[in-house]
Amino acid sequence: MQQTHQQLIKVNGIRLSVHIAGPESGKPVWLLHGFPECWYSWRHQIAALAAQGYRVFAPDMRGYGATDAPEAVEAYDLITLCADIQGAMNHFGHQQVAMIGHDWGAPVAWHLALLGHEVEIRDAGPMAGGMMRFGIPAYRMPRDVLDGEIERIESMGVKLTLNHKVEDVLKEKEEGGFDAVFMAIGAHVGKHVDIPARDSGRILDAVSYLASVEKGEAPKLGRRVAIYGGGNTAMDAARTAKRLGAEEAMIIYRRDREHMPAHEFEADEAESEGIKINWLRTIREIDSTTFQVEVMEVDENGRPQPTGEIETLEADALVLALGQNVDTSMLENLPGVETEWDGVVKVDENMMTGAEGVFAGGDMVPSDRTVTIATGHGKKAAHHIDAWLNGTTWSKEKKEPTVTFDKLHLNYLTDAQRRQQRSIAPEERTEDFREVTAGLDREEAIYESARCYSCGNCFECDGCYGACPENAIIKLGKGQGYAVRYELCTGCRACFLQCPCHAIEMVKTEVAS
Repeated sequence: MQQTHQQLIKVNGIRLSVHIAGPESGKPVWLLHGFPECWYSWRHQIAALAAQGYRVFAPDMRGYGATDAPEAVEAYDLITLCADIQGAMNHFGHQQVAMIGHDWGAPVAWHLALLGHEVEIRDAGPMAGGMMRFGIPAYRMPRDVLDGEIERIESMGVKLTLNHKVEDVLKEKEEGGFDAVFMAIGAHVGKHVDIPARDSGRILDAVSYLASVEKGEAPKLGRRVAIYGGGNTAMDAARTAKRLGAEEAMIIYRRDREHMPAHEFEADEAESEGIKINWLRTIREIDSTTFQVEVMEVDENGRPQPTGEIETLEADALVLALGQNVDTSMLENLPGVETEWDGVVKVDENMMTGAEGVFAGGDMVPSDRTVTIATGHGKKAAHHIDAWLNGTTWSKEKKEPTVTFDKLHLNYLTDAQRRQQRSIAPEERTEDFREVTAGLDREEAIYESARCYSCGNCFECDGCYGACPENAIIKLGKGQGYAVRYELCTGCRACFLQCPCHAIEMVKTEVAS
């Protein structure tokens, strides 16, 4: 047998035994045994692989051989076993390995591939979630859903460090030994505007205000609250004020409804909850609880222009919702990073900044500041970072063209009314922070999925299989679709004409005579 040497290493709270063979310069191969075995079951493979120049690592899995065997049953779950091997790979400095598993070792190897790289999140906040928690009220982002998503991420082996504000990205990268960094700092800094005011203590920004509410430290704003701005954050601030007990909550915005940055439905829901929106108004001066506002008019380019007409409005406090900035002070010592005119960070097509190995997304880069955009950036960045670490590039798979209604075969059409999501009545919404839109229950969701034609995607209805007069269509099995025996196909178009979702294309080709 190939000579091996044993190492005992501390990983994931246990002592792990690893037998190693082959030249130190060889590419690493990890062999994971199954039940009930130990590293020795790989002795023949170890000899063969080492002889070919590979560096072979054969651990005793948790509970076997010389490796520690915790008594608790829950100490042997799949994620924990994966963490053992991931920790061992990190100990030896392995980023890319060949992983071979047998029996129980096989799913461990598979899940290690799914887990991918070792990831750590460093969050300045006391709770995870960033702007989704501290910038979006619970009636739009239910906290049980958010907490569930965070728990799922942690269960995949991601380390979460809270109350850790990154002051210097380069320093953190070097001291932490990170191969790559992804910056996703939300726009937590509220913009301000100079308004002559005799009582500045009654003025605060919307970002800080919403964050304080989430922390259970909501300020007392009085009976009447004014919000200055016309975006989604302004709507959230006003609706939150009503839920906190304000008798009156009004929005002051310098443009008209057509040119507001908020989504139309956000304004509709705000008004349905009793929020008054003062369109085409800009604040000129504040004196205690009295606001002097100038009436505006919109020019042909949609820009507000002053009219000189002054009105008086009254409120006990003012919340500024005029937009948000990103704090990029942690990038000052990072060479190569460039910013746009509005302070956001420039990135290339791979989402990398001008600093090698430093990526950015979400509110930090030029884009729409929405949860869906930020989530998409995270997924894309993961692909780009993985590719960069492996010395390659990643590009998104080309999408199939959208199937339009005219291409559907409506003889398959059945009338099935869409299920409407349940909503809390407007008069009940402001009583608490329950989600306004309740969504669909399980039965309704199944019904909705059954209404879908999956346009352009085959759902294996067997229509083509049954329609073909030449038996040229072959069923490949559930989930595998179909194949065509072109030597039998006459081009009669029977399959094409009956396909309900246009999953079959007929292409005219020239045949050489």
